[in-house]
Amino acid sequence: MSRSGVVTFKGNPMTLAGEEVKVGQAAPDFKLHFFKDGMQTIGLDCVKGKPTILSVVPSLDTGVCATQTKKFNETLGAMGDKINALTVSLDLPFAMNRFCGAEGIENMQSASDYQDRNFGTDYGTMLEELKILTRAVFVLDADGKVTYAEYVPEVTDEPNYDAAVAALNAAL
Repeated sequence: MSRSGVVTFKGNPMTLAGEEVKVGQAAPDFKLHFFKDGMQTIGLDCVKGKPTILSVVPSLDTGVCATQTKKFNETLGAMGDKINALTVSLDLPFAMNRFCGAEGIENMQSASDYQDRNFGTDYGTMLEELKILTRAVFVLDADGKVTYAEYVPEVTDEPNYDAAVAALNAAL
């Protein structure tokens, strides 16, 4: 399934692969990859038990994506280990690790959908024309139910940080 006209990239309408993830539904499972003492994977079962924020970005090597990751990293630091916080993109795990190290990102774990791109399809965030993920934010409660979902209408704009953090606080 594809959805047209949901988002734009620099004003151009884009097509998202997959169905829209909606508040109230069970979060789709995922298998993402990260590099920490070797290649590792993380899935929905790994984040259940704590509220989770999934901050989805096209690429950490762009200004808006870097800003989004830094802002969430700074804001979520006070919540400590009461939450899970993931930045998700198609960037290679090594590049994500390099970015997070260089920028002092310690409160967000970077996780990549580069290998099978199922996250992009299952969360309805894959931009078909560009083969990258659109900008989106999802908050899951401790049971893995979606309590907040935002697909940023213009990919080059920042998400609604306040609304996402409020949803995360409500899930605590």
